[in-house]
Amino acid sequence: MGTTTQLSGIVGGEVFDGSGFVRKDVGIAVERFGAPSEGEELDAAGCYVIPGLVDIHFHGSAGGDMSDGDVEGLHKMGAYEASRGITAMCPATMTLSEAQLTQAAKAAAEYIPAADEADLVGINMEGPFISPSKVGAQNPQHVRNAAVDEFERLQKASGGLIKLVDIAPEEPGADGFMRALSKDVRISVAHTCTDYDTACRAFDAGASHITHLYNAMDPMHHRNPGPIPAGAERDHVMAEVIADGIHIHPAMVRLAFNMFGDDRMVLVSDTLRAAGMGDGVYDLGGQDVTVKGYEARIDNGALAGSVSDLMRCLYVAVKDMGIPLESAVKAASANPARAIGVDGDYGSIAEGKVADAVLLEKGTLRVKAVVLRGRLID
Repeated sequence: MGTTTQLSGIVGGEVFDGSGFVRKDVGIAVERFGAPSEGEELDAAGCYVIPGLVDIHFHGSAGGDMSDGDVEGLHKMGAYEASRGITAMCPATMTLSEAQLTQAAKAAAEYIPAADEADLVGINMEGPFISPSKVGAQNPQHVRNAAVDEFERLQKASGGLIKLVDIAPEEPGADGFMRALSKDVRISVAHTCTDYDTACRAFDAGASHITHLYNAMDPMHHRNPGPIPAGAERDHVMAEVIADGIHIHPAMVRLAFNMFGDDRMVLVSDTLRAAGMGDGVYDLGGQDVTVKGYEARIDNGALAGSVSDLMRCLYVAVKDMGIPLESAVKAASANPARAIGVDGDYGSIAEGKVADAVLLEKGTLRVKAVVLRGRLID
């Protein structure tokens, strides 16, 4: 476990207030923002002070993977994510058997972060209720129709941690699933062959999210628009993008922000266990993934998630894609926190919120310091 230092405040920086940056000092009351308690002041001169990032769609990092069902692996992930300024994590499961998903859910329920590890604030159930024709890097052997009873068993095993569940709305069982559960969990359209009309019905029936926009779905066409315009037309729908510079062309990321607006965009990393590990061959849901540089592919050549953590995705979005820093920060902190219903504690720098913050060096956007629950990670 790394060492940490209790802080009383962050001084001298430009603080993100939800829409822009203002020069002010921030007090820390032990683990939450508020009236300063005893501790050291952190000098943020020459830095932007942004909220700790919230990744609601990634599978693993530092050798650990959510789907392993291994608490030790979750601790590896928590330490790595926190070191990169991702202070709240909602890791995603894969398309696996119910027994494997149950083990993963139970492990997540057991996780208690060490002082230098990110909080686990939810589970993103990416599989198995997806289209067999749009599996991507998921295991087609375990694809099945959406089932309320299976979801409820997994939710019980997790202690209520499942915040997002993906479905292909055109598949059997999807309509009943949405009617039964849309008030209890955020339902996301994902890995789908849905057309525009079916997507509209899904969003009107309670789906409110789109998983990794553009990826594992039909593209927009002027006669067959598909699910993307259906989501953009509805103000309650939020959309994820993987801004790693590999999955989506910069012009399409800019288009997504223009279509949805920066209040409804969510940056995600979709990282694998290889994040922070280097080139090599890694396991993802029972399949081999080959990592070279920032690309990760399965044997058939299909992209298999990312090895760019959310902080790097924020950097790429701003530096390489032309997304304003304010919009990118919002999409990596406040918006994902709101999407999974944890914005009362995470995603912003405000009195009463968990005291998570990241200092980014102006100009370079290099991570200079991470504050986790009121303590500086050394």
